[in-house]
Amino acid sequence: MKQDDQTRAGAAGGATRRRLLKAGLATAVAAPFVNSGQFKVFAQSERTYSARTLALVERSLVIDMLSLLADLGDMLEAGYSERPSVEDGYAVTDAHLEKLRASGINVFHPAVGLGGRDSALTFMARMNAYAAERPDVFRRIDAVSDFDRIMEEGRIGYIVGIQNAHHFNAPDDVNEFYNLGQRVSQLTYNSQNRIGSGATERVDGGVSRFGVAIIERMNEVGMAVDVSHCGDRTTLDAFEISDAPALITHSNVRALAGGHPRAKSDEAIRAMARAGSVMGITGVRNFVRDREPTTIEHLLDHFDYVANLVGVEHVGVGSDMDADGYDDVPSAAYERLRRGYDDSYAFRGQIDTDGFDHPRKIFDLTEGLIRRGYSDADIELVLGGNFKRVLGEIWRA
Repeated sequence: MKQDDQTRAGAAGGATRRRLLKAGLATAVAAPFVNSGQFKVFAQSERTYSARTLALVERSLVIDMLSLLADLGDMLEAGYSERPSVEDGYAVTDAHLEKLRASGINVFHPAVGLGGRDSALTFMARMNAYAAERPDVFRRIDAVSDFDRIMEEGRIGYIVGIQNAHHFNAPDDVNEFYNLGQRVSQLTYNSQNRIGSGATERVDGGVSRFGVAIIERMNEVGMAVDVSHCGDRTTLDAFEISDAPALITHSNVRALAGGHPRAKSDEAIRAMARAGSVMGITGVRNFVRDREPTTIEHLLDHFDYVANLVGVEHVGVGSDMDADGYDDVPSAAYERLRRGYDDSYAFRGQIDTDGFDHPRKIFDLTEGLIRRGYSDADIELVLGGNFKRVLGEIWRA
């Protein structure tokens, strides 16, 4: 249903990102649609983009603060062991790699929700293997200076994070996982753990004493605190307790999503801004709108809402999907995925937002921000400048 950018298939891994994009544009720029100012960049797609959009994505550091490197369908099917031929669900095939290269995204944060220490260690090993297996393609992002390196080298950057902190049994575990490469950790997933309460927990008691010690150690080593899946009280507590800005890597505005518990209240968004932090907006359909239609225009409303409420310097991208989105996942795995969440998630017929459900969604988002009247400088902040700034503050330790 969604096809790769075949024009990049022969690009060398060591080429700069600028050269990669220009190589992909070569034939399209020579033959734009007459008098339209639109360019059909990707040979196998009918989508067109303005020259302004192409220039913005080309020169910007684009960070998606929740986006998988691997194909979600392979990950899910390998995990359910019903397709034994898939030995490694986290593998990035050459075909999938071309989707990543065509996406316009420079830095991915491929965090997943995990249980305890053993699964976290296995996950860390697999994340570190990306750069070890393909150093010509991938660079693990350990410090803010690495953002500049990937732009120069043309490699794909990735930040190692986990969507839970259940693997921290003591504050010293934070140091251990930091030394293994973890740079971001959600405090909770959707349910209760020793640190605090998740977004769909029945009662939110806030951050525990143990949680305070974990946050303090994360601040000390320079690991980012993420509250995307936390309940309301736990979210607000984290902003109060953390000396460094706590992140909302991937969430949405509750006021626009029918009161969805996984979205954030205005109070939380204001607390995020007071901390000098950033909120990444997701494309998950039920977090964007509670009724149909749900399109990229409604997604853009979330960017507008945060920018108008607290300032454009506090909004970014956290798409919460792989390159293709959820609705391309094989049906059996797709249904199991949906059943793994509380009824309050209120899934509807689809999970992806229309128009933000394909490998080139960053280009469509950029076109939308242009339509909404954002300046080039502000769009560069939204695409990645804001998250680069705040991660530089957190990782300074």
